[in-house]
Amino acid sequence: MEATKDVTLTLHNSLLTDDSSLITHHLSLKSREYRRKILKYIYKAKAGHTGGSLSCIDILNVLYNEVLNVSPETFTSPDRDRYIQSKGHCVEALFVVLADKGFFPESDLETLCKYQSHYIGHPTRKVNGVEQNTGALGHGLPMSAGVALAAKMDNRNYRVFTLMGDGELPEGSNWEAALTAAHYKLDNLCAIVDLNGLQITGPTKDVCNTEPLDKKFESFGWATRHVDGNDVVALKEAFDALPFETGKPSVIIAHTVKGKGVSFMENELKWHHGVPSEEQYKIAMEELA
Repeated sequence: MEATKDVTLTLHNSLLTDDSSLITHHLSLKSREYRRKILKYIYKAKAGHTGGSLSCIDILNVLYNEVLNVSPETFTSPDRDRYIQSKGHCVEALFVVLADKGFFPESDLETLCKYQSHYIGHPTRKVNGVEQNTGALGHGLPMSAGVALAAKMDNRNYRVFTLMGDGELPEGSNWEAALTAAHYKLDNLCAIVDLNGLQITGPTKDVCNTEPLDKKFESFGWATRHVDGNDVVALKEAFDALPFETGKPSVIIAHTVKGKGVSFMENELKWHHGVPSEEQYKIAMEELA
């Protein structure tokens, strides 16, 4: 009897391992596919925020494919999870994921940054799947705190996620929201910081240093966790562990690489909103093949 039980347990664990490997493989392929699409549409539009979109795409990949309880069919449901992209300038990453999930036809992205297109350089609610107009940095966390508080007041179980750039953290509204979220014990709120270390005018530590970031959030009453923000497995494990502490909002400090996936773009400030030339585009797409 014990031998049969051991064999069953071994088979069960093997299936779990296989399932985990399949999920990891699927997410890894998705990240590569999304990076290619980000570059494709930025190259065609001759505009976009390349570096930041490439740094945060793994986060969006895991959120929309493994975490968020939202779909085109449930987007109007009051019980859906909410995602608000505070770093709105990296909208290309959001657009390719929303298209992939069926919120709108991917062919719509052929109009990116074109006259009268809804697919402009920042998220707008005119695009299906976008929760809030964003791009004025420092506003995503305050809005998310408000939406998370509404869930508590309405006795609803939905969760709220917001993606912030490390360059927007000096905005005072972020810290007012951080204080408020802790005060109201919003453990249904998760902020993710895309910590790629670069912003438009230089390294974030030189422009306005916010380190130690974990200690700052913790002093405001948040539960924190560091993670490799370009590792889909590490990201999924972090999201699966939410909330990190009952009664506290959570922040995932995601250490990423600006321009991740394209060798000549990685950690290069000029790719904050750089657009590849024809030759650079070909090289980049070969690297991501």
